Amino acid sequence: MADAPAAGGGFPAQDYPTIDPTSFDVVLCGTGLPEAVLAAACAAAGKTVLHVDPNPFYGSLFSSLPLPSLPSFLSPSPSDDPAPSPSPSSAAAVDLRRRSPYSEVETSGAVPEPSRRFTADLVGPRLLYCADEAVDLLLRSGGSHHVEFKSVEGGTLLYWDGDLYPVPDSRQAIFKDTTLQLREKNLLFRFFKLVQAHIAASAAGAAAAGEGEASGRLPDEDLDLPFVEFLKRQNLSPKMRAVVLYAIAMADYDQDGVESCERLLTTREGVKTIALYSSSIGRFANAEGAFIYPMYGHGELPQAFCRCAAVKGALYVLRMPATALLVDEEKKRYVGIRLASGQDILCQQLILDPSYEIPPLDMPSDAPVSNLPRKVARGICIISSSVRQDTSNVLVVFPPKSLEEEQITAVRVLQLSSNLAVCPPGMFMAYLSTPCTDAFTGKKCISKAIDALFSTKVSNDLEDHLEKNSEENKESVKPTLLWSCVYVQEIIQGTSGTALSCPIPDENMDYRSILESTKMLFTDICPNEEFLPRNSAPKYASDNDSDSAEALYST
Repeated sequence: MADAPAAGGGFPAQDYPTIDPTSFDVVLCGTGLPEAVLAAACAAAGKTVLHVDPNPFYGSLFSSLPLPSLPSFLSPSPSDDPAPSPSPSSAAAVDLRRRSPYSEVETSGAVPEPSRRFTADLVGPRLLYCADEAVDLLLRSGGSHHVEFKSVEGGTLLYWDGDLYPVPDSRQAIFKDTTLQLREKNLLFRFFKLVQAHIAASAAGAAAAGEGEASGRLPDEDLDLPFVEFLKRQNLSPKMRAVVLYAIAMADYDQDGVESCERLLTTREGVKTIALYSSSIGRFANAEGAFIYPMYGHGELPQAFCRCAAVKGALYVLRMPATALLVDEEKKRYVGIRLASGQDILCQQLILDPSYEIPPLDMPSDAPVSNLPRKVARGICIISSSVRQDTSNVLVVFPPKSLEEEQITAVRVLQLSSNLAVCPPGMFMAYLSTPCTDAFTGKKCISKAIDALFSTKVSNDLEDHLEKNSEENKESVKPTLLWSCVYVQEIIQGTSGTALSCPIPDENMDYRSILESTKMLFTDICPNEEFLPRNSAPKYASDNDSDSAEALYST
């Protein structure tokens, strides 16, 4: 967990440390997850790496913060630090500016004391599949020795017709589900059997399994169909289609509006996510379900990779802002950074987190940005009890149109308990998110989901209220909303060039897209090197895969 941000972002100029050497293969500014993974990968590839961050903690936009520190991070005050005196350098300098991706921040209620026992994830709601590539990277790099996980044992709930229903995501779950009619169970059984046969045949390889229906593989014409159309052909009911589309395949946009849908999922994409979901169930012997969550929050992940990079020789300096980019005007490329201390650092490749604005070298630095970024509305809540009795950690999915007819995106809510060390016992954290085109629409969806799940009538005496809830102990009683923060985050696109910009936390529930973009950046830097090869782990992490996998999961 990160400590509170320091005012001004660093030290007086005379108190900054001097960095030696002054030239590196790779310099990274910001310690978010993509930057941390890149630092570990570059260090494992034999590159000399300098990694700096203006904050006194690791994680940047992927941090886990003590709740009292959240408001100043979401709405930072302009820095009035004096410009540093530059050290002698043959390179010209271009001022480096930062922008906050957060806006429209609204808080309500009072944080219960002790407030510092609550930890807020900037990337929430977010989970890892047990069979996720992020988990494999932790195992291969040795990062698994620096982070532990617990399972989301409550599974997934679907909000449908004003009530919450468990998501039947396996044969056992379908059999136990008393809310499904026999015909629905049979059709869902048949669908999962069809998909599992395709997954098995694909894993065996087309050459070995043969082609066509007899091999178990789905025909290409079916794989290229919109997934919703394929599900309709399987005669699944609207509720079961919602289960598959939004709670398992994790579609974000209304898939029934084929012509107007911003992101239409194909059967090929849907089946790929179902394969990941299915392979995640049972990977860890003591994990329940497909999802796991890092103890103390997602900010532990960049810290784990930074430690791996440090073991391989990367140099780390926190509380060190970068104030300017060094330019080779003749070659029209960035060749380093100027730090707040005034020291110039040269490098072959410069990488910055997405909060830095990188001015293109062929246009003025104040030129307007032409493309409008995507947005995601997020919410963080403290609630008095679980949304479902006897459940600690659970994912809730609101399909499009489940809150109102105008709702075109899914809203996802992740409830976390004290067994993850993110809040005091007896209380829960809840994270919400939905992609949006404008702040008003996104925040409206978040607010409606909050109203659907929680009671906003807060008792004047918190202790009396908690005692009353404990006495009632009825599943029909909504948890009381004690505190909330709703805001909008821009999804700024990463850039390539002589200075690389890493991806920002996106609207997805997992890290697949972010890691894919990160691997592409690594290929730009080290085109002939393998991305975090298995032998890159330190000696203490050279366990066999099964032992390492079990060590990753905390019972």
